[in-house]
Amino acid sequence: MTTSTLTIDLDALAGNWQALDAASGPGVQTAAVVKADGYGLDSGRVAQTLARAGARKFFVAVAEEGAAVRQALGPGPEICVFSGHMGGDTDMIHDLQLTPMLNSIDQMLRHVEALPGHPFGVQLDSGMNRLGMEAAEWAALRDIALGQNIRLIMSHLACADEPDHPMNAQQLQAFREMTEGCDVPRSLAATGGILLGPDYHFDVTRPGIGLYGGLPFEQARPVALVSLPVIQCRDVEPGETVGYGNTWTAQRPSRIATVAAGYADGIHRIMAPKTQLFAGDIPCPIVGRISMDLITADVTDLEEDPQQLDLLNARQTVDVLADNAGTIGYEILTSLGARYRRRYVSS
Repeated sequence: MTTSTLTIDLDALAGNWQALDAASGPGVQTAAVVKADGYGLDSGRVAQTLARAGARKFFVAVAEEGAAVRQALGPGPEICVFSGHMGGDTDMIHDLQLTPMLNSIDQMLRHVEALPGHPFGVQLDSGMNRLGMEAAEWAALRDIALGQNIRLIMSHLACADEPDHPMNAQQLQAFREMTEGCDVPRSLAATGGILLGPDYHFDVTRPGIGLYGGLPFEQARPVALVSLPVIQCRDVEPGETVGYGNTWTAQRPSRIATVAAGYADGIHRIMAPKTQLFAGDIPCPIVGRISMDLITADVTDLEEDPQQLDLLNARQTVDVLADNAGTIGYEILTSLGARYRRRYVSS
């Protein structure tokens, strides 16, 4: 096969959810965030795996994503929509039994007028200034919302991946003050919030990146593995260059492998100088620039030419690649392109 292979370890995915469920503590419902097509790994397959592991509540970014998850799961599990009830979403929210997280007065009015009695949640802004009702909006709507079919009150932490950041305690206090006396399940913690401890767990936790093998969940098992097929190997003499712009010059007689992948597959050009490909456990540095469809690597120290080289593995995780590219693991996962041959494995 000429296309690269993205292997998704469904057992690792389920194991990560179970570990974060255990960390959420007794009496807390552990949901699962499957937005962005399950962080690029297929929301349907991901949701089915997590449902078998025990998840019964799922979060997506927009209603259209909820349609794919509902098709995969069928009736029963709750699917919550972070963007709330947008204009044009009414039929989909009703027909697919989605639960919008309402973010504003306008969304609240739209929802109760278009779908009276239909369940919803409310998202509060506890200080992140991104989505959700601010304190004054919530104060004006609180009694109305609590008199309707409200299922959840949630907010989102801005700095949960930094445990000592003062913003965490500030948002926790704000969330408590805004929800005091509400007899409704509450949710503040995603992956980082779970790891901050029980004060942040409330009634529902919402792990996302930790399910897929990313930080800040350091004990996560890798879920996504990427192998790149070798198209050609060639000898390069000292003084010869490789790739666009002559950015790499051979300092010794070298063996160079060219693999079928590039930035069109979500392998960012900027990561090349710090990134290696692997032949088993042996690192092979990327040399020259990453181009659209091709990457070159130095395989001089291998005993024989490889048939494939690995980009993502247990040693070079999504977060290692993210550091190499000056970004975060979320972007690495969600950038993996459509050309990969996807292979789902489980025991």
